[in-house]
Amino acid sequence: QVQFVESGGGLVQPGGSLRLSCTASTSSFAVYSIAWYRQAPGKQREQVASIKSRGGSNYAESVKGRFIISRDHTKNAVVLQMNELQPEDTAVYYCNVPKVSGEPLFTWGQGTQVTVSS
Repeated sequence: QVQFVESGGGLVQPGGSLRLSCTASTSSFAVYSIAWYRQAPGKQREQVASIKSRGGSNYAESVKGRFIISRDHTKNAVVLQMNELQPEDTAVYYCNVPKVSGEPLFTWGQGTQVTVSS
């Protein structure tokens, strides 16, 4: 079973930036598509960005133009650069391997809390 570790969250003011990192306990990390998800209080978890093994990416409309997903092959990680953060971005952020439909491939990690507040 692959375990994910998300890091980089914190408290930031509206308009600020954060950089999240996702690593996993697998030597095959680079061959997987990886997605970032988030879950706000009282809401369902949603996918916000994904990146394929060779780098093609997709974004939810709510974050398009503000978030950038990328791979750091030197650190075997997937990074989510979040800019122009707004209070509605407040959530716990997770990463995982997405499937075409339904739940992702592996169990969820603990996530990293992002709070956007003045």
